[in-house]
Amino acid sequence: MLYGRREGVRKKEVESTITGDTLTIKGETKATEEVRREDYLYQEHRYGAFTRSVTLPSALQSEKAEANFENGILTLTIPGAEEAKPKTIKVKTKGVIEGEKR
Repeated sequence: MLYGRREGVRKKEVESTITGDTLTIKGETKATEEVRREDYLYQEHRYGAFTRSVTLPSALQSEKAEANFENGILTLTIPGAEEAKPKTIKVKTKGVIEGEKR
């Protein structure tokens, strides 16, 4: 059994970018853990980099994306694009229309 405090990725070690329709999250973790007991010493040095990429739907406003990092959790918020609203076009007529009297 291991005792002591384990740490994850820190805010300054995380980077998120959006290029086109691809979201990329990169990070790096560095941690040293030491546990001293009466009859032993346990030391662990962890290091690792990671990268994850996800293809996003095209109907997003990536320029309005926001990232928050709180209590070790990265939350990305990317609003959806406003849906195109249908536009009604009035049809104008000139001259005589078949079946109608002037």
